Amino acid sequence: MHQLDAMRIFVRITQTGSFTQAADGLGLPRASVSNAIKQLEAKLGTRLLHRTTRRVQLTQDGQACLERCQDLLADMEEWETMFVARDEALTGRLRVDLPATLARTTVIPQLPGFLAQHPALRLELSSTDRRVDLVREGFDCVLRVGTIADSTLIARPLGDMRQVNVASPEYLVRYGVPRSLGDLRSHRLIHYTTTLGSRPVGWEYFDGERYTQWPMEGVLTVNNADAYQAACLAGLGLIQAPESGVRERLADGSLQAVLPEYQAEPLAVTLLYANRRHLPRRAQVFMNWLADLMTPRLTTR
Repeated sequence: MHQLDAMRIFVRITQTGSFTQAADGLGLPRASVSNAIKQLEAKLGTRLLHRTTRRVQLTQDGQACLERCQDLLADMEEWETMFVARDEALTGRLRVDLPATLARTTVIPQLPGFLAQHPALRLELSSTDRRVDLVREGFDCVLRVGTIADSTLIARPLGDMRQVNVASPEYLVRYGVPRSLGDLRSHRLIHYTTTLGSRPVGWEYFDGERYTQWPMEGVLTVNNADAYQAACLAGLGLIQAPESGVRERLADGSLQAVLPEYQAEPLAVTLLYANRRHLPRRAQVFMNWLADLMTPRLTTR
């Protein structure tokens, strides 16, 4: 196996913490991954990884080797593209993660044009509301909506998504149209949380000084944006959702806006990636394309 390939395997193992996950992410047999590390250790004359049945841990020499491998791989990628026209088609594999609704409504419909420009690029697109581990799961970049908790990643803010309050016409016929916060005592809220079992928040609104919550009852809690909207369409309660995700439903009348003076806080939209120094050109180009696609649809505070 070529030493550069062995170095890439070594770096991916340190990112995932697992020979098996590294093999799956690279599309290689586990035996090939294990042999690559043995060859690399033999070439260098030192042990790079402590291997147990539960975890993989860098040795002191392994840590020094990792830093050097990352620099060498980044320099090699830069060298390979230094004389390439900046508009030339991209090559290689790109793994990204997007929120499910944004992927379906905004990004995927525009992908044919992007991939037509770069037919040699192989895109792996994850679309989920789960907060993926960018480094451990081998993503080049992720698009996040909402608060960013991981300060170890590099963040590129794109703007904010305005939220609106909506309900189905059938629900409003049954429970009435709320005109004030007090009216919400006789209404139901469909709760949304990324982790089932956690305590859902109530109705979010700005009280003149800060965003706060008005406690509300609800018979349903979901952890997926599509299920959130589907439950609202089924008349199970009110929701507070990004305006871009319900725009078509508002236009065709299947959802109606309520309480416009009590909107939830706009949601920040952010691109995240692990390391500016080692960011592949294909990831840079894709993120710029994604930013150009998203920015006109967002607002700034």
